[in-house]
Amino acid sequence: MRAHYLLVLGIVTGLVAGCGKSDAPTTPPVTTPAPSVAALPPSAAVPVSSSTALPPPSRESIAARKLDPEKIRNGAAIYSKNCASCHGPNGEAISNWRERGADGRYPPPPLDGSAHAWHHSTATLERMIREGSPGVGGMPAWSGKLSDQEIGDVIVWIKTLWPDEIYDIWHKEIEGNQK
Repeated sequence: MRAHYLLVLGIVTGLVAGCGKSDAPTTPPVTTPAPSVAALPPSAAVPVSSSTALPPPSRESIAARKLDPEKIRNGAAIYSKNCASCHGPNGEAISNWRERGADGRYPPPPLDGSAHAWHHSTATLERMIREGSPGVGGMPAWSGKLSDQEIGDVIVWIKTLWPDEIYDIWHKEIEGNQK
């Protein structure tokens, strides 16, 4: 049990440290195209960028999270249409997402549990998508383009990308503190 705690603590520390600027990895992460959630066989895992140190969640662990399958399907379709061109088809982003571009802005971060999106509550994620992140982030506001339901469904789908350990910490430490 102590080893598991130390592993999770080390991963969390690394991810928190990863929220800041650092040198780009020497090799870009290898990703696999994400099949539609509805098309996955029961034993398949939901794909996550291989740059994530933790294994991707299984369908069973996603079911244990009590995320609505219809919201997952809808969110995957909405994400694919509106978000994947910037954040990557599996939420993996680009390898140099921590480096400012020529315009002074940072590229879109990964959403797959390998960056800092999971450090935010559902309410904060909703607000960030609705209002955008002007300034160095540069994400456009999606209010008026996506409904509150569509934004919620995208967030549910993004949560399926997070490895079990990340989701568990998020659920307990971030979302659990919102009550």
